[in-house]
Amino acid sequence: MTTVSAERLSKLFVEVADTLVDEFDLVEFLQMLTRRVAELFDTGEVGLMLADHRDRLTFMAASDESARLMELFQLQYGDGPCLDAFRTAQPVINVDLAAATDKWPRFAPHATRAGFVSVHAFPLRLRKKVIGAMGVFGSATELDHADISIVQSLADVAVIGLLQERAIRRGEALTSQLQGALDSRIVIEQAKGIVAQARGVTPDEAFTLIRDYARRNNRRLSEVTAAIVTGLPHLPELG
Repeated sequence: MTTVSAERLSKLFVEVADTLVDEFDLVEFLQMLTRRVAELFDTGEVGLMLADHRDRLTFMAASDESARLMELFQLQYGDGPCLDAFRTAQPVINVDLAAATDKWPRFAPHATRAGFVSVHAFPLRLRKKVIGAMGVFGSATELDHADISIVQSLADVAVIGLLQERAIRRGEALTSQLQGALDSRIVIEQAKGIVAQARGVTPDEAFTLIRDYARRNNRRLSEVTAAIVTGLPHLPELG
């Protein structure tokens, strides 16, 4: 790997960590990550996979078409460095593809025919959680300990950002759901009061009337209560 200045590395880590923006786009972020990592190598292209909710890897981004094909080939045949990195949560480093046919009987010959010489793969992990893997294909230069640490740290920072972004999305969804429930509850109370006054019954009895009406007519409770609040005459059975 080429010598990277401290200033460049600092900017790169900031860019990789910056997922908390309004216009954040996951695919574009991953494309950026693969391009930036590829730029660290003299020769080499980068591909990245993420796991779905069933822990099945899916291709997500690549620095060029050749890296994309390498990732897809691994997924097709269940054989290759990124799959190993994902399964073991450990990086796969400095593997000579010409000598790796026993390790990856399908992937290694295919990658060699495609013109690649060596391969590295890094798990996208946070503690015990692994959410994907990133492969570096083609670089004939061996990575030393410092190089490995830099690339793995970039992958780790990206994972922290991704998990944080996911948590925020989930938090926003939960907040929206809770607000929706609160709004519905307010409408239900209003509808109970309207029906109670119209029918001369208690609020509890009014709720029973509303609920039974919704069930008989196969309508949602929230839909019925909203109709009551906006215009009870349209529901003569409850008026």
